[in-house]
Amino acid sequence: MLDKLNNYNIILASKSPRRQELLKGIGLNFNVLTKDVDESYPSRLSVYEVAPYLSLKKAKAFEDAELPDNYMIITADTIVVVGDEILGKPKDKENACEMLLKLSGKKHSVITGVTIRTKDRTKTFSAVSNVVFEKLDSEEINYYVDNFKPFDKAGSYGIQEWIGYIGVSAVEGSYFNVMGLPTQKLYTVLKTF
Repeated sequence: MLDKLNNYNIILASKSPRRQELLKGIGLNFNVLTKDVDESYPSRLSVYEVAPYLSLKKAKAFEDAELPDNYMIITADTIVVVGDEILGKPKDKENACEMLLKLSGKKHSVITGVTIRTKDRTKTFSAVSNVVFEKLDSEEINYYVDNFKPFDKAGSYGIQEWIGYIGVSAVEGSYFNVMGLPTQKLYTVLKTF
């Protein structure tokens, strides 16, 4: 599979250092190229449709003329859902603390949508992981936000950081999906792409 993919110039359209690390982890050579994309979505979408919709929107930001025959774009979008509420990236410290309070003592879902696009093919899929947080007190939440500044993370946390070590009691599904990329599912889809 990796030999087949070597025929492509793979572009990861994400600034996320976690996604870059995860893509390297499955053995892909790639370059990073991003475009600014409006991340709004139609209100009629269910929470399970939002992340795949946004990953496809990010992939479509690249014009066909920008995609030579041997180029493959990989885009992703991750959202955190608690109840029916989507938690995006926090605006500031107060917003980050509010989000973590909403997650404290509860189970929530992390949904990542991924799109693989070449000049003649597009494939979008998603993965869902459920994460259980133990009860977090305000001192723990403030410590985490002050020291780890999770302002670039959906739901205001990175599972691979301190808060994941002390707060996450269970993960159902892909751990790497919670970090931002469902690596096993991506690898499987790439094998048949």
